[in-house]
Amino acid sequence: MSGATVTLLYFARLRESLGLAREEMLLPAGVQTLQVLRAHLAARGGAWAEEMAPARKLRAAVNQTLAQGDAPLKAGDEVAFFPPVTGG
Repeated sequence: MSGATVTLLYFARLRESLGLAREEMLLPAGVQTLQVLRAHLAARGGAWAEEMAPARKLRAAVNQTLAQGDAPLKAGDEVAFFPPVTGG
């Protein structure tokens, strides 16, 4: 969905590495799923490429519900990225 604005939230290690906790993003044409959004963010390069790399373990939630890569995105969605939590 082109022209859709979403809110992106970054937690824990991501917030520290990327230097921000949240941003508003106008989704580019063709960015319609969580997986494609992650690839788009990785294309920013630097820490973004490292943190959003496909091999990097990351969890994501859309509107506070855990989501897989094929989850569709729409205007107004809140997308949160965070590292997996380990017990201890």
